[in-house]
Amino acid sequence: MSPIVVLVGPPGAGKTTIGQLIAERLGVTLRDTDADVEARAGKTITEIFTEDGEPAFRELERQAVDTALAEHGGVLALGGGAIMAERTRAALRGHRVVFLNVGMAEGVRRTGLSTARPLLSGVNPRATFKALLDARLPLYREVATAEVDTNSNDPELAAAQVLEALGDVDVRAV
Repeated sequence: MSPIVVLVGPPGAGKTTIGQLIAERLGVTLRDTDADVEARAGKTITEIFTEDGEPAFRELERQAVDTALAEHGGVLALGGGAIMAERTRAALRGHRVVFLNVGMAEGVRRTGLSTARPLLSGVNPRATFKALLDARLPLYREVATAEVDTNSNDPELAAAQVLEALGDVDVRAV
């Protein structure tokens, strides 16, 4: 089994929201690896970061991605930093991966100072978000088979663009 599509992108790109819309249109389920990590750990991502550290979170995330790629046949949304692991990028090869791109200003507006996003909390969320985008943008593009700009698109339009990018998925037949 393999996901119909894997969604990647920075925090605030709309992976969960757009993923849910795509899943509904295709009549499949959305799986979010952040939720998988929390379920497996029995605590929130923020608690994992605080109590166990980022390396522990990244290992749980890598395992969650591996498992989901092997067993989920619907829409799969990865956590924003999942692509940082070379092993995860390698595992994504051969899958349909759509990079949901969002600019810095819009990404910061959407995420705000969310405590659910531990890498964005701090003194200067704009600088942190910019550094995150600078580091991850080439990696998102490396794994992507298509890119959809969600910066000014509403979620419905972005979902339609993802489905269009998939091409061979006949949404009328689902």
